[in-house]
Amino acid sequence: MTWSIVARDSGGAFGIAVASRFFAVGALCPYVRSGAGAVCTQALVNPHYGTKGLDLLGKGTAPAEAIKRLTAEDEGCEHRQVHMVDAKGRVAAFTGKACIDWCGQRAGEGYSVAGNMLTGAAVLERTAAEYEKSKGLPFAERLIAALAAGEAAGGDKRGKQAAALLICTTESYPALDLRVDDHAEPIAELRRLYDKSLERFQPFVACLPRRDRPAGITDREVIEAEIENFHTQRARTAAGMKP
Repeated sequence: MTWSIVARDSGGAFGIAVASRFFAVGALCPYVRSGAGAVCTQALVNPHYGTKGLDLLGKGTAPAEAIKRLTAEDEGCEHRQVHMVDAKGRVAAFTGKACIDWCGQRAGEGYSVAGNMLTGAAVLERTAAEYEKSKGLPFAERLIAALAAGEAAGGDKRGKQAAALLICTTESYPALDLRVDDHAEPIAELRRLYDKSLERFQPFVACLPRRDRPAGITDREVIEAEIENFHTQRARTAAGMKP
Protein backbone atom coordinates (compact mmCIF):
# COMPACT_ATOMS: atom_id res chain seq x y z
CA MET A 1 0.00 0.00 0.00
CA THR A 2 3.11 2.13 -0.08
CA TRP A 3 6.35 2.99 -1.79
CA SER A 4 9.52 4.37 -0.28
CA ILE A 5 13.21 5.04 -0.69
CA VAL A 6 15.79 4.25 1.98
CA ALA A 7 19.26 5.70 1.54
CA ARG A 8 22.64 6.51 3.02
CA ASP A 9 24.26 9.69 1.73
CA SER A 10 27.97 10.31 1.15
CA GLY A 11 28.31 11.93 4.57
CA GLY A 12 26.90 8.93 6.42
CA ALA A 13 23.39 10.25 7.09
CA PHE A 14 20.44 7.88 6.75
CA GLY A 15 17.11 8.89 5.30
CA ILE A 16 13.72 7.53 4.31
CA ALA A 17 10.98 9.12 2.24
CA VAL A 18 7.68 7.25 2.05
CA ALA A 19 4.20 7.85 0.61
CA SER A 20 0.93 5.92 0.71
CA ARG A 21 -2.83 5.98 0.36
CA PHE A 22 -2.92 5.13 4.04
CA PHE A 23 -3.30 7.35 7.07
CA ALA A 24 -0.11 8.38 8.95
CA VAL A 25 2.30 6.26 6.94
CA GLY A 26 5.18 7.90 8.83
CA ALA A 27 4.00 6.52 12.16
CA LEU A 28 4.81 2.84 11.60
CA CYS A 29 6.86 2.39 8.43
CA PRO A 30 10.20 4.31 8.60
CA TYR A 31 12.98 3.67 11.14
CA VAL A 32 16.48 5.18 11.20
CA ARG A 33 19.34 5.09 13.69
CA SER A 34 22.66 6.91 13.66
CA GLY A 35 25.57 4.59 12.92
CA ALA A 36 23.27 1.65 12.18
CA GLY A 37 21.05 2.22 9.15
CA ALA A 38 17.56 2.78 7.83
CA VAL A 39 14.70 0.29 7.61
CA CYS A 40 11.25 0.70 6.06
CA THR A 41 8.55 -1.89 6.68
CA GLN A 42 5.40 -1.77 4.55
CA ALA A 43 2.49 -3.73 2.96
CA LEU A 44 0.85 -5.42 6.00
CA VAL A 45 3.41 -3.59 8.10
CA ASN A 46 5.31 -5.30 10.92
CA PRO A 47 6.71 -2.55 13.16
CA HIS A 48 9.05 -5.03 14.85
CA TYR A 49 11.01 -5.24 11.60
CA GLY A 50 12.06 -1.62 12.18
CA THR A 51 13.47 -1.87 15.69
CA LYS A 52 14.81 -5.41 15.36
CA GLY A 53 16.27 -4.63 11.96
CA LEU A 54 18.16 -1.61 13.28
CA ASP A 55 19.44 -3.67 16.21
CA LEU A 56 20.84 -6.24 13.77
CA LEU A 57 22.38 -3.61 11.50
CA GLY A 58 23.91 -1.89 14.53
CA LYS A 59 25.70 -5.15 15.37
CA GLY A 60 27.19 -5.29 11.88
CA THR A 61 24.79 -7.87 10.45
CA ALA A 62 24.58 -7.54 6.66
CA PRO A 63 21.17 -6.31 5.42
CA ALA A 64 20.44 -9.51 3.50
CA GLU A 65 21.10 -11.61 6.60
CA ALA A 66 19.08 -9.23 8.77
CA ILE A 67 16.06 -9.61 6.49
CA LYS A 68 16.52 -13.38 6.45
CA ARG A 69 16.36 -13.44 10.25
CA LEU A 70 13.39 -11.08 10.48
CA THR A 71 11.27 -13.01 8.01
CA ALA A 72 12.27 -16.42 9.41
CA GLU A 73 10.61 -15.61 12.74
CA ASP A 74 7.46 -14.10 11.20
CA GLU A 75 4.70 -16.46 10.09
CA GLY A 76 3.06 -13.58 8.25
CA CYS A 77 6.18 -12.61 6.29
CA GLU A 78 4.64 -13.30 2.87
CA HIS A 79 2.31 -10.35 3.51
CA ARG A 80 5.23 -8.01 4.32
CA GLN A 81 7.61 -5.85 2.41
CA VAL A 82 10.81 -4.53 3.96
CA HIS A 83 14.02 -2.92 2.72
CA MET A 84 17.06 -1.45 4.41
CA VAL A 85 20.50 0.14 4.07
CA ASP A 86 23.38 -0.15 6.54
CA ALA A 87 26.37 1.98 7.55
CA LYS A 88 28.43 0.55 4.68
CA GLY A 89 25.78 1.48 2.13
CA ARG A 90 24.77 -2.14 1.60
CA VAL A 91 21.10 -2.69 0.78
CA ALA A 92 18.63 -5.56 0.79
CA ALA A 93 14.89 -5.98 0.29
CA PHE A 94 12.13 -8.54 0.63
CA THR A 95 8.70 -8.57 -0.97
CA GLY A 96 6.39 -11.34 0.24
CA LYS A 97 4.50 -13.50 -2.22
CA ALA A 98 1.14 -12.27 -0.88
CA CYS A 99 1.91 -8.57 -1.46
CA ILE A 100 -0.48 -6.96 -3.93
CA ASP A 101 0.62 -6.04 -7.46
CA TRP A 102 2.32 -4.09 -8.65
CA CYS A 103 4.97 -4.84 -6.07
CA GLY A 104 8.73 -5.15 -6.07
CA GLN A 105 12.01 -3.41 -5.37
CA ARG A 106 15.01 -1.80 -7.05
CA ALA A 107 18.51 -1.31 -5.63
CA GLY A 108 21.20 1.25 -6.37
CA GLU A 109 24.46 2.40 -4.82
CA GLY A 110 23.63 3.22 -1.22
CA TYR A 111 19.88 3.17 -1.67
CA SER A 112 16.83 0.97 -2.22
CA VAL A 113 13.34 1.69 -3.49
CA ALA A 114 10.41 -0.65 -2.85
CA GLY A 115 6.66 -0.55 -3.14
CA ASN A 116 3.44 -2.51 -3.33
CA MET A 117 -0.06 -1.88 -4.65
CA LEU A 118 1.46 0.55 -7.18
CA THR A 119 0.27 1.50 -10.65
CA GLY A 120 3.32 -0.21 -12.13
CA ALA A 121 7.08 -0.72 -12.14
CA ALA A 122 7.58 2.81 -13.49
CA VAL A 123 6.88 4.21 -10.03
CA LEU A 124 10.06 2.70 -8.63
CA GLU A 125 12.03 3.26 -11.82
CA ARG A 126 11.25 6.98 -11.80
CA THR A 127 11.89 7.25 -8.06
CA ALA A 128 15.32 5.69 -8.48
CA ALA A 129 16.17 7.68 -11.61
CA GLU A 130 15.34 10.99 -9.92
CA TYR A 131 17.41 10.12 -6.87
CA GLU A 132 20.35 9.21 -9.11
CA LYS A 133 20.24 12.42 -11.14
CA SER A 134 19.76 14.83 -8.23
CA LYS A 135 23.09 14.22 -6.50
CA GLY A 136 23.77 17.95 -6.27
CA LEU A 137 20.79 18.56 -3.99
CA PRO A 138 20.77 18.39 -0.19
CA PHE A 139 19.96 14.86 0.99
CA ALA A 140 16.42 15.67 2.17
CA GLU A 141 15.58 17.41 -1.09
CA ARG A 142 16.88 14.45 -3.09
CA LEU A 143 14.58 12.11 -1.18
CA ILE A 144 11.53 14.33 -1.61
CA ALA A 145 12.28 14.85 -5.30
CA ALA A 146 12.58 11.08 -5.78
CA LEU A 147 9.23 10.52 -4.09
CA ALA A 148 7.60 13.22 -6.23
CA ALA A 149 8.93 11.57 -9.38
CA GLY A 150 7.41 8.26 -8.31
CA GLU A 151 4.09 9.96 -7.72
CA ALA A 152 4.22 11.54 -11.19
CA ALA A 153 4.69 8.03 -12.60
CA GLY A 154 1.48 6.83 -10.94
CA GLY A 155 2.29 6.21 -7.28
CA ASP A 156 -0.09 4.17 -5.13
CA LYS A 157 -2.86 2.87 -7.40
CA ARG A 158 -5.49 3.70 -4.76
CA GLY A 159 -4.56 7.40 -4.65
CA LYS A 160 -2.83 9.74 -2.19
CA GLN A 161 -3.12 10.40 1.54
CA ALA A 162 0.10 10.50 3.54
CA ALA A 163 3.86 10.99 3.23
CA ALA A 164 6.84 11.26 5.55
CA LEU A 165 10.53 12.14 5.63
CA LEU A 166 12.88 10.86 8.34
CA ILE A 167 16.61 11.67 8.48
CA CYS A 168 19.25 10.83 11.08
CA THR A 169 22.84 12.09 11.03
CA THR A 170 25.27 11.80 13.95
CA GLU A 171 22.90 11.86 16.92
CA SER A 172 20.45 9.50 18.60
CA TYR A 173 17.62 11.91 17.73
CA PRO A 174 16.48 12.66 14.15
CA ALA A 175 17.89 15.64 12.32
CA LEU A 176 14.54 15.91 10.54
CA ASP A 177 11.24 14.11 11.09
CA LEU A 178 8.38 15.42 8.95
CA ARG A 179 4.97 13.79 8.58
CA VAL A 180 1.91 14.52 6.51
CA ASP A 181 -0.70 12.19 7.95
CA ASP A 182 -3.79 13.09 5.91
CA HIS A 183 -3.72 15.47 2.94
CA ALA A 184 -5.04 15.70 -0.62
CA GLU A 185 -1.49 16.36 -1.91
CA PRO A 186 0.78 14.79 0.69
CA ILE A 187 4.10 14.99 -1.17
CA ALA A 188 3.59 18.65 -2.08
CA GLU A 189 2.68 19.31 1.55
CA LEU A 190 5.78 17.42 2.68
CA ARG A 191 7.88 19.72 0.52
CA ARG A 192 6.13 22.76 2.00
CA LEU A 193 6.89 21.55 5.52
CA TYR A 194 10.50 20.94 4.54
CA ASP A 195 10.81 24.49 3.20
CA LYS A 196 9.22 25.76 6.41
CA SER A 197 11.73 23.80 8.49
CA LEU A 198 14.55 25.71 6.83
CA GLU A 199 13.37 28.99 8.33
CA ARG A 200 14.37 28.23 11.92
CA PHE A 201 13.93 24.57 12.80
CA GLN A 202 16.90 23.06 10.95
CA PRO A 203 19.45 25.69 12.04
CA PHE A 204 18.10 25.48 15.59
CA VAL A 205 18.51 21.68 15.68
CA ALA A 206 22.15 22.21 14.70
CA CYS A 207 22.57 24.12 17.99
CA LEU A 208 21.22 21.32 20.19
CA PRO A 209 23.38 19.11 22.42
CA ARG A 210 25.31 16.54 20.44
CA ARG A 211 28.05 13.98 20.96
CA ASP A 212 30.92 16.36 20.28
CA ARG A 213 29.24 19.26 22.12
CA PRO A 214 27.22 17.77 25.02
CA ALA A 215 25.73 21.06 26.26
CA GLY A 216 24.89 22.42 22.82
CA ILE A 217 24.58 26.17 22.39
CA THR A 218 22.62 27.88 25.15
CA ASP A 219 23.41 31.53 24.44
CA ARG A 220 20.34 32.84 22.59
CA GLU A 221 22.32 35.53 20.80
CA VAL A 222 24.70 32.89 19.47
CA ILE A 223 21.75 30.75 18.38
CA GLU A 224 20.29 33.68 16.47
CA ALA A 225 23.69 34.29 14.87
CA GLU A 226 23.88 30.63 13.84
CA ILE A 227 20.44 30.84 12.26
CA GLU A 228 21.43 33.98 10.37
CA ASN A 229 24.66 32.34 9.21
CA PHE A 230 22.69 29.29 8.04
CA HIS A 231 20.61 31.47 5.74
CA THR A 232 23.64 33.40 4.53
CA GLN A 233 25.35 30.17 3.52
CA ARG A 234 22.22 28.91 1.77
CA ALA A 235 21.96 32.15 -0.18
CA ARG A 236 25.61 31.92 -1.22
CA THR A 237 25.13 28.31 -2.31
CA ALA A 238 22.04 29.23 -4.32
CA ALA A 239 24.03 32.00 -6.00
CA GLY A 240 26.78 29.55 -6.92
CA MET A 241 29.29 31.16 -4.56
CA LYS A 242 31.78 29.35 -2.35
CA PRO A 243 30.80 29.07 1.34
